[in-house]
Amino acid sequence: MTSSETAPVAIISRNDDSRLGTPLLVFLHGYGSNEQDLMGLSQYLPEEFTYLSVRAPLQTGPGYCWFPLTQEIDYSAEAVSQSVVALWALLEPLSKQHSSVTLLGFSQGMAMATSLARFQRDAITAVVGLSGFAVEPRDLEIFDDAVVQRNPIPLFWGRDLADPVITRDKIEYTLGWVSKHAELTSETYPQIGHSVSMEELEDVNAFLKKVVLGQK
Repeated sequence: MTSSETAPVAIISRNDDSRLGTPLLVFLHGYGSNEQDLMGLSQYLPEEFTYLSVRAPLQTGPGYCWFPLTQEIDYSAEAVSQSVVALWALLEPLSKQHSSVTLLGFSQGMAMATSLARFQRDAITAVVGLSGFAVEPRDLEIFDDAVVQRNPIPLFWGRDLADPVITRDKIEYTLGWVSKHAELTSETYPQIGHSVSMEELEDVNAFLKKVVLGQK
């Protein structure tokens, strides 16, 4: 499926002039979910932000995905590239109306968030990744990791070390990638599995206030 075959679907926390000039936080949901899934997290995060939650372009079962996954959580580099480019086509005009753009992705959404930061580093202020991973390039021409290495992306990465969904090879690659390309805030949360906890949201709230809003 090409990016043009499905019109983007998104919901926004405020769609009037009050959002102009505010920091934008973009929610990117996980595999098989939809744009409604993460929007409720905004009530636990800073009120200064405008929140945008985007539906992934590809249907999978009753939900949606950013790119197809095999049973081993493997993926096509071409499918990743198409989805990242399509997401940026949606966000680029919005980005000009806001003071900054931060991405928050859960699971496969973290793969998308880090991928978009590697594609448009100068446009992305920070990334929050929850229970997810970074994509291994595999000749992905849209990534410019050299730029990201010179200007590391502020990244909050929260997870359970015993996450039953994200495979070990994805974690190992991500650990290597963040060591060279991110200003990393890493937190682990025992027994949350593949989910999000209130403690984690409190840490994300503090990260956003410090890194994006410049508050102590």
